[in-house]
Amino acid sequence: MMNTEVVEFDVHSELYQAACLLRQEILRLPIGLDLFAEDLSQENNCRHFGVLSNKQLIAYLLIVPQADKSVTLRQMCVVEAYRGQGVGRRLIQHIEESLKQSEIEMIELAARVQAVPFYERLGYRCVGEEFDSVGIPHRKMDKIL
Repeated sequence: MMNTEVVEFDVHSELYQAACLLRQEILRLPIGLDLFAEDLSQENNCRHFGVLSNKQLIAYLLIVPQADKSVTLRQMCVVEAYRGQGVGRRLIQHIEESLKQSEIEMIELAARVQAVPFYERLGYRCVGEEFDSVGIPHRKMDKIL
């Protein structure tokens, strides 16, 4: 695989600004939404992870802490040119290890239906029925760490 680095960063970093631009381009604009019109202040309490290639952010996800020993994984995205090269898998595996060290026991997420097979290959399971979010079919998924 290419030379990449998984990093954690906070909302005050340049990487967070790059992550917001990535989310806007990959997750929001294609469905007619604007990330920058949303209230992102709650993201101060989240953990932010990305994959860098040549100092460029090529993948991102955000971890939302929950009251118990679980978290919610949100906003997973990989730059199209890097999909299918193991970047997303490496990012997920890295955060799972990091979360285990923080004594987190479960990860929950809402996956777009087309992403369900990706998460299933990483050991996540579907919970409940398909539902609509932002006009796109999703499935709730989880994994015990």
